[in-house]
Amino acid sequence: MKKFLSMLLALTMLLSLMSVPALAEDGSHKLSVWCWDPAFNMFAMEEAAKVYQAEVDPDFELEIIETPWADLQPKLTTAGMSGDYSGLPDMFLCQDNAFQKNVMTFPDMFLDITDSGIDFAQFGSAKTAYSVVDGKNYGVPFDNGAVVNAVRVDVLEAAGYTVADVTDIDWTRYLEIGRDVLAKTGKPMLSGTAGEPDMIMIMLQSCGASLFNEDGSLSIQDNPAVMEVLELYTAMVKEGIFVEVNGWDEYIGTLTNDVVASTINGCWILASIQTAEDQSGKWAVTNIPKLVTSENATNYSNNGGSSWAVSSNCQNTALAYDFLAKTFAGSVPFYETIMTSGALATYLPAGDSAEYAVPQEFFGGDAIYAKITEYAGMIPSNYTGVYYYEARDAVGNAMTAIVNGADVASTMADAQMTVEFAMGI
Repeated sequence: MKKFLSMLLALTMLLSLMSVPALAEDGSHKLSVWCWDPAFNMFAMEEAAKVYQAEVDPDFELEIIETPWADLQPKLTTAGMSGDYSGLPDMFLCQDNAFQKNVMTFPDMFLDITDSGIDFAQFGSAKTAYSVVDGKNYGVPFDNGAVVNAVRVDVLEAAGYTVADVTDIDWTRYLEIGRDVLAKTGKPMLSGTAGEPDMIMIMLQSCGASLFNEDGSLSIQDNPAVMEVLELYTAMVKEGIFVEVNGWDEYIGTLTNDVVASTINGCWILASIQTAEDQSGKWAVTNIPKLVTSENATNYSNNGGSSWAVSSNCQNTALAYDFLAKTFAGSVPFYETIMTSGALATYLPAGDSAEYAVPQEFFGGDAIYAKITEYAGMIPSNYTGVYYYEARDAVGNAMTAIVNGADVASTMADAQMTVEFAMGI
């Protein structure tokens, strides 16, 4: 009996300790965070704070400091160049494509959160990979940038096709359908901003390819995946299957004003599509075409997104880890709540929730949120590195020149040289 009581007492003490909020050494219940967009990222942080207050620590405080990305990145650079991190908050949001660059350039700015208690296996591996450097985790994945193929069902039907005909196909078949749809309806399949290489990057990541090798060396000029993608893109533009426009607003207009038959972009584009209320029921969501000759080709990719970092200036590391682990990395109800802002999870358990399974009338009654979360788990990861944006811009410029008739080999050689110069090679 004494042994049983002793064990019961030990268990009670353990449970009591588990319920105690993770405080800083000074007993503080407060964290600070930099992020942007009041209706999206800041809203998500506000809701996360409410969840943590309700379920863990009623005294928890979160100071959310609005910091546009255009200001946040320069602040990180300034702190990193000076070596003075005292002005940083406890946590901050970082665009995924800039995450590795920042960690590799300013390694002392970020805390290694690999052993923080956060279960990174619960996120899509490609999403998690954006904030991994040398096998260590530096970020908690947030918003879902899984790419979707959003199609106008009525336009496809007018040309004799269904959504099934554009599902699980490759780009060769997609171009065949695109030519037929254009001929029968007069509508291009796709649109995008001229000179903006989003489609190029989407197609590359769908097979796990990058503009860099995993050792950080540049891979533009002689990269077979890059060549296949450029050939496909050029063909679509020249044949009228892909129409190039002059800016973002004009691109959105092609979707909401019955100009094109579909769009391929990050799932966040669905919010813009739904502003055309008269088109409810006419849209559907499926996966994207896969490359034909490139190795590891899939029908899944990513475009956009960001992750949360814990700064080396964090005074409340135990609290920061616990907060992130029990909200962004541990609460399905939290992700259900922030769906109202259009924020979709890369936290895979959320895809099995009742809210994510709700049929969406605008998209023909399909449970698109569960579908998109499933897509997120199948995206191949790729390497971004320190010079991602320089390489991306160079390829975008090359893409424009090639579409306008420039020689492919010499143009890509010039792009390689441009990035090598930036890299100091």
